[in-house]
Amino acid sequence: MSNPAPNKKKELGFFPTLIIALVCAGLIRSFFFEPFHIPSGSMKPNLLIGDYIFVTKYSYGYSRYSFPFGLPLFENRFWQVGKPQRGDVIVFKLPSNPKINYIKRLIGLPGDRIQMRDGTLYINDKKIEKSADGIFDDEDMAISAQIRKFHESLPEGHQVTVLDQRKSPQDNTGIYEVPEGHYFLMGDNRDNSQDSRFLDFVGYVPEENLVGRASTIFFSTAKPIWQIWYWPVSIRFNRIFQGIK
Repeated sequence: MSNPAPNKKKELGFFPTLIIALVCAGLIRSFFFEPFHIPSGSMKPNLLIGDYIFVTKYSYGYSRYSFPFGLPLFENRFWQVGKPQRGDVIVFKLPSNPKINYIKRLIGLPGDRIQMRDGTLYINDKKIEKSADGIFDDEDMAISAQIRKFHESLPEGHQVTVLDQRKSPQDNTGIYEVPEGHYFLMGDNRDNSQDSRFLDFVGYVPEENLVGRASTIFFSTAKPIWQIWYWPVSIRFNRIFQGIK
């Protein structure tokens, strides 16, 4: 009697393997980490144009905007193990157009009163102290610019580096009273950031619109990423795997 032939493992075909890979990638992107590209200078000097970052999707739980297409399958958030903290850098869906992702820093919590007076931030009528921290060389402009840097000390002790380039209308504002279930976010490049100070465009951000907390820079280049022939001189190696504070 002949011995039975050894069992052979059945290999998946190309398309089933591709589908499994796409599902796994979608799960990771929806529940754990999602990559984002920084397209503007509103978060300088902490995030630069050409930074590629990871956003942790689980930091504040999940909402409809945690998932592709933002389908209205449920309301509010679930599995919310942590709350946004003042000073967090957050990716959120623009309230006036949820198809657009924005990234700013959380300044005002629900119930807070936020105001700018002569370029100085006030939270709940308390002046946020800032101290000079040298000069930031901005090389993204046609002509490089030198912009003043400052350290701000937020109420809970979070230290933030911000830029103050010039006098602007947003240096003096009325008082913003943050509604319950909403947040007030601002760019670190204070004179070049369209943020919650612009009520008709950004305004108060609903908690549902929060996508996640920006955690790590995983790649950074001063040129468009597809121009690989510039990589030897354009990659900012000192920024790769840098944590976002």
